[in-house]
Amino acid sequence: MLGTRTAGLPDCRPLLADPDDLTLAFQPIVDLAGATVAGYEALARFPGSAGPDVWFAAAAEAGVAAELEALAIHKALAAVPALPPNTFLTVNVSPHLLGAAPVRAALATRPALHRVVVELTEHTPVDDLDALRRQTDELRARGALIALDDAGSGYSGLQQLAVLRPQIVKLDRALVSDADTDPVRVALAEMLGEFAGRIDAWLLAEGVETAAELAAFTQLGVPLAQGWLLGRPGPGFAPLAPEATRLVRAQVARATLTDSVLSLVRPVRQATLGEEVPVVPPVVLVGPQDEPVALLLGDPRTAEVYTAPVSLRVHPTTGTSSPSVA
Repeated sequence: MLGTRTAGLPDCRPLLADPDDLTLAFQPIVDLAGATVAGYEALARFPGSAGPDVWFAAAAEAGVAAELEALAIHKALAAVPALPPNTFLTVNVSPHLLGAAPVRAALATRPALHRVVVELTEHTPVDDLDALRRQTDELRARGALIALDDAGSGYSGLQQLAVLRPQIVKLDRALVSDADTDPVRVALAEMLGEFAGRIDAWLLAEGVETAAELAAFTQLGVPLAQGWLLGRPGPGFAPLAPEATRLVRAQVARATLTDSVLSLVRPVRQATLGEEVPVVPPVVLVGPQDEPVALLLGDPRTAEVYTAPVSLRVHPTTGTSSPSVA
């Protein structure tokens, strides 16, 4: 039964009667390590100036929320065959509507859901997580991946992450915005990234709008990012723009260099010659007077541990002594 419409909200019923008025835009999701588009998010667009949130709120008010979501899902799935190679398409679904008949029917229009990511948007609480887990397991069995939106805020708590075990965890925009100047946001993102790794999921930074934010998440090792800096929503499946490609590659190279430098300046451990060495090479072995006598090293190819002698040599032009590897 259709509900009454609150004044100021758009009327969804004509939209449902003429589905062509609902269109889609596709925003790229970028694989930062490869500086390539990994996938796209399908975003509903409506006539007039009201945004999608207003339209979906109006649909809920009128009692046709499931029907409107089903229409958007149906259109998104119809676009899957046009995806570029090696990319996926993210389709937004409200968790509390995943079991609704119109939504289930829309998802059934494409029996095999390979290359489809079902993104659970968190705007209302989920009363039965076990039922939601069964529904997402059914989608996984058909080839879909599951993403959880806005992790770190609202109803996307750790309990839902633990129960649903999504393959993609999207950071809330509030954690992404100005992360380059806020160590607390970075720490929270790092915590969620650690959790995502434990459940074998990918972390996605959503809403990246500045080069500094991109640098912060590249440095953290976040694999996926999305935002206006990398590509705005558009009518088709656009490749990553050349300037965005250059920016991502530069940030990845900088992060890699930083990691390499940090690995070179890490403290070198020390042990007494002849004693058992329980630590991992490299280790400086010292004699009874704490003088360096050997280096305990590891072969990176074979992982074999070996000892290299150390001698003290005097440079002929300076007269000063410095340790060197013989």
